[in-house]
Amino acid sequence: MNTENKSFTEKEIKDLWQTPIEIFETLNKEFKFNCDVAASEKNNLCSKYIDEEKDALNSNWSTSNWCNPPYSNINPWVDKAILEHEKGNNTVMLVPSDTSVQWFKKAFDNCSEVRFISGRISFINCETGKPVNGNNKGSVLFIWSNKFDKVSLINRSDLYKLR
Repeated sequence: MNTENKSFTEKEIKDLWQTPIEIFETLNKEFKFNCDVAASEKNNLCSKYIDEEKDALNSNWSTSNWCNPPYSNINPWVDKAILEHEKGNNTVMLVPSDTSVQWFKKAFDNCSEVRFISGRISFINCETGKPVNGNNKGSVLFIWSNKFDKVSLINRSDLYKLR
């Protein structure tokens, strides 16, 4: 995203929030991510990442991908994760737990595992490095892999424990 001479709207700033590192590290131990596919220079969590300039929706992903997509437009990211899984690539996607939107049902119907997170996540503002309180929705992990086939509810605090 070109940030020169551009004032960000609140929606665009929220699209740049980073997953708390503790949550990422816990999941990374399990999935061993190769690439952060919805990242920027400031919020990436893997050494290999795809930013807006490289256009993740039109690029090939790695074998094991982390995806915290821009929440203002999740549908194309779900479509891409499905396509990448058909190629044999795994993706773990962190998104709002909002069953009222079409992309949620599509993700639910096409992923191999769903982990609902009990408790709200405080994402990190990349400009300040501080947690952003006031997340008004719960979160869910959609997992496209060949290893699982279940729905589960996990406590947010459990994601912070396994460091």
